[in-house]
Amino acid sequence: MDVVASVELEVPFHDVDMMNICWHGHYIKYFEIARCAVLDKIDYNYIQMSESGYVWPVIDIRVRYAQPLRFGQRFKVTAKIVEWENRLKIDYLITDLASNKRLTKGYSVQVAVAVESQEMQFASPEILMTKLGVTEI
Repeated sequence: MDVVASVELEVPFHDVDMMNICWHGHYIKYFEIARCAVLDKIDYNYIQMSESGYVWPVIDIRVRYAQPLRFGQRFKVTAKIVEWENRLKIDYLITDLASNKRLTKGYSVQVAVAVESQEMQFASPEILMTKLGVTEI
C-alpha cells in the first residue's frame, strides 16, 4: 500500500537568512504542508483525527540536509506513509523542481492519544486502519 502526496512550493523571502539560504527550521513547516496533503488523501487530517476521538502529536522528527534551499527556489516535498501499526511514520523528500535533485530528506513519527483519557495508545486505533484500507496488520 502506497499513500503518497506531493506539494510544490517556492522559498519565500521571509524564510531565508542574510545569505538567501532557507533557515533550517522552516523545513519542518514544509514537511507539515506535505503531511497534511498525504493525510487529506486518506480523509484523516487533523480535524478528522480529533473528531474520531484521537489527537496525533509528533513525538520524533528528523531532517537530513544535503543541499540548501535558496530564496525563490521552486521545490517539491513528497510525503509517504511508511508505518501505521503502532505509530504513524511519514517519510519526506525535498527535491529541486528544475533539476529533480534530492535536497533534503526526513521523517516524522506521531502516536495516537485518546482525547477523552489523554492516554497514549500503544497500537494505532481502528479508524486509521479503516482510512488506510488495511484489513490485516
